[in-house]
Amino acid sequence: MKLAKLDFLLRYPDHFNRLMAVRQPDVDAGEDPWLTGTIEQSMIRYKYGPWDPAYYALLGALTGKGLIEPKHEDAIATYCTTSAGHEVARALTESESWRPVRDRAVLLRRYFNLTGITLKNLIYETFPDIVEAHWGTHL
Repeated sequence: MKLAKLDFLLRYPDHFNRLMAVRQPDVDAGEDPWLTGTIEQSMIRYKYGPWDPAYYALLGALTGKGLIEPKHEDAIATYCTTSAGHEVARALTESESWRPVRDRAVLLRRYFNLTGITLKNLIYETFPDIVEAHWGTHL
């Protein structure tokens, strides 16, 4: 899932910075969105890259609140924001406390708006320690 790879790069700023230095060495990676340097819950390595088991509950909650809606393209599950979801996202982007996250999301969209498979391959090529981790290992 593309969302998981982008979330990985958002939640692990050191990995994001290393990947930016490889792919876009002349671009300022900006401020670390997690100023404390802590991550609430670590991600797990699975077959298709970093994964957080909480995604299912989060996506369900966002769907239940009418902020996103599931779409299915062939065997691939995708999600789109609803108009209510856009309003919430816009309000967050205007909040100063969310500015570092917004700025990082802008960089992710600009430089890493790739397919999920391409992102997985890029992460695996750049971070061999993730590839070598056993499935289910916390990253």
